[in-house]
Amino acid sequence: MAIKANLFVLALSLLIIGIFSSSASIALQTSRPTSSKWTPRFLGGHSKPLIQNRQQQPQYQYETRYFSQPLDHFSFSDLPSFPQRYLISTEHWVGAQRLGPIFFYCGNEGDIEWFAANTGFVWEIAPRFGAMVVFPEHRYYGKSMPYGSRDEAYKNATTLSYLTAEQALADFAVLLRELKRDLSAEVSPVVLFGGSYGGMLAAWMRLKYPHVAVGALASSAPILQFEDIVPPETFYDIVSGAFKRESTSCFNTIKESWDVLISESLKNDGLLQLTKTFHLCRTLKRTEDLRDWLDSAYSYLAMVNYPYSSDFLMPLPGHPIREVSWDYNTICKISHVHIHIGKI
Repeated sequence: MAIKANLFVLALSLLIIGIFSSSASIALQTSRPTSSKWTPRFLGGHSKPLIQNRQQQPQYQYETRYFSQPLDHFSFSDLPSFPQRYLISTEHWVGAQRLGPIFFYCGNEGDIEWFAANTGFVWEIAPRFGAMVVFPEHRYYGKSMPYGSRDEAYKNATTLSYLTAEQALADFAVLLRELKRDLSAEVSPVVLFGGSYGGMLAAWMRLKYPHVAVGALASSAPILQFEDIVPPETFYDIVSGAFKRESTSCFNTIKESWDVLISESLKNDGLLQLTKTFHLCRTLKRTEDLRDWLDSAYSYLAMVNYPYSSDFLMPLPGHPIREVSWDYNTICKISHVHIHIGKI
């Protein structure tokens, strides 16, 4: 059995190496707590929705289950448990007797069905390895709410005090232990997957609980993105680089626009004109609000600059930065950059 497990790890390692050696580098991502219904806006009312044929999108088959988790894994306090939702697919699993692996995606800050529908890589390689696929939901998100409801869970600092990465990792470890026991799959190897914050969890879980998993694949996981460890401008260097690679002209236009927005806002009725230019719902009170909105738009575009169309955060074509850059290069003039940015 040990030889088979080692061969599995070797095969998976070669697959991962091949993926990273043949693909472009992935931009560093950041995460923000969101509700399951929240989706960021990229380009406001001027972005055209991507028409997609839902019948052509892959339909992943899984079963939805719930597991009772303790609210606090690190104390003996008499606290209520909560139901943790997880999605499981044994469609391609070859079984415990054949050491069928378990591909375990570390749930991010959102509804787990959303991540399951947009993590095609795990589903695509599962048949090749005869793997079970498990998507556990992160506590305090989706339907995995302590205290019975989102309103109660998010009521105050006390109820939110159990929303930590350490508690989430313990959730995953306990769920895996019980799941393997129920399936008599104690010796089946586990490989962790995750992206962004979920990738951070995958990497940390491999470090915190090395006996639970044989490896972790962390995609765009800023595990060292903390104060005094990584320079704070690193993230924006990567975002800027993504635009600069597509178009130097577009990069320079955006760079110039920050000063132009400030100078326009200082004119008489400047904020009102910017409001009209960008077709905003409310009149601007501060230039910073518009700058923050644009900053968010550029950052999210860099995060989801996939070479294929997707609707992970919102419907977007493949290479979305390339599409935006083409528009900039077509219509932008530095002398009226704020007007042209508002037209994109």
